[in-house]
Amino acid sequence: MTKSEAKTPPRGAGAFSRFEWMVAGRYLRSKRKDTFISVIAGLTLTGVAIGVATLIVVMSVMNGFRAELLNKILGLNGHFTGFPIESEFTDYNELMVKIEEIDGVITAIAFAEGQALASGIRESSGVRVRGMDFATIEKLPLLATGAHFGAWDQWDTSNGVAIGVRLAQRLGVTIGDSITLVNPNGSITPFGTTPQIRAYPVNVIFDLGMVEFDSFYVYLPLEPAQRYFKLFEDVLRPGVEPLPLDATDAQIDEAYERIYRASAFEIFIEDPDDTAAMRELIYTHIERPMVLTDWKQRNATFFSTLQVERVVMFVILSMIVIVAAFNIVSSLVMLVKDKAADIAILRTMGATRGAIMRIFLITGTAIGLVGTLVGAILGLILAVNAEAIRVWVSNIFGITLFPPEVFFLSALPTKIDFYEVGFVIGLSLLLTFLATLYPALRAARYDPVEALRYE
Repeated sequence: MTKSEAKTPPRGAGAFSRFEWMVAGRYLRSKRKDTFISVIAGLTLTGVAIGVATLIVVMSVMNGFRAELLNKILGLNGHFTGFPIESEFTDYNELMVKIEEIDGVITAIAFAEGQALASGIRESSGVRVRGMDFATIEKLPLLATGAHFGAWDQWDTSNGVAIGVRLAQRLGVTIGDSITLVNPNGSITPFGTTPQIRAYPVNVIFDLGMVEFDSFYVYLPLEPAQRYFKLFEDVLRPGVEPLPLDATDAQIDEAYERIYRASAFEIFIEDPDDTAAMRELIYTHIERPMVLTDWKQRNATFFSTLQVERVVMFVILSMIVIVAAFNIVSSLVMLVKDKAADIAILRTMGATRGAIMRIFLITGTAIGLVGTLVGAILGLILAVNAEAIRVWVSNIFGITLFPPEVFFLSALPTKIDFYEVGFVIGLSLLLTFLATLYPALRAARYDPVEALRYE
């Protein structure tokens, strides 16, 4: 035999050879005397699968919850809310046209708004009344397509209201019924301020899928809302002399011009995250003094809380995978102890310490790999069908899972982020691989003489 032939390992005896895979496979398969160890390995595999599946489902629900809330909130409320200062907001139409000419702005809307008490057949509720014309409603697809009963036809001339389905249920009204709006800031008389009380027919009942809007908002045509909240001023026409106290209504209407004003405006931009640059651009383009607040400022606490909950949930649920990884350690340690004689025989037959170590690495990693893949598949299936499962469980047990009053949404949303799924799978594989190192090293360090002596 030549020197070079002596250094060449036998065929099939290299690292991760067929022999090592065969022995690892035999250790994973159950025998009568190894049933207990196989059960422990099976439970470990199940633990890894449950941990991975739970992580994927919870992260998908958290992503869906954030995305759906963001879509609903920014579907009706702009990325910027503006409040003109130093002068009355009577030039709102001209200002909206000027803002929409700015690059990066999708649209801009102006509205009249105030708070009132809404009374129906059943009970009363505090509401926010917002006045918008039909052209403005068409700029808000979420609202324009959200009519559950009734329609937005002839909205500007209807002098009626649109309310959410939950508010309609609370007030006990439907299409054609009337609700009464009470505003404490009414007309000023010699005896004090009298409340502004008006009754309006319900023309539209909308369902936006978000509790806050479906329970709290009432929409009016723009001009009736401006009249209701006294957002106007009667100005004497140029060249007209002041009228006497006994002037008729016709004379007053002819002599005075009614100028309406809006409460505020909202701006929708193409990139919701680019608020800093767009704010400077809007201030530069519009000379009118105003105060702009963006959606991040308005919802900072809410979305920061969601982000903290998301991180905390990920850390807590990762503990399931870590516990399963420790189970891999314990099951492999038991397997190494049980196979001490086998290890000794393999060593005496010429198996190296590296071969023994790789056999148990393959054994432990196989448990982690199979558990991770099963968990990933199960997690994706559950995440895709989360809302159907929620409805099914609610119907079976007669309980309401994720009540809308608490979670703001009427359905359980999910959004699968495959980058996060890949991260979860990678984290699980890393943890389970690290868990196999100690038992594999322990097996490789077994002294065959000592192992056979006590058999």
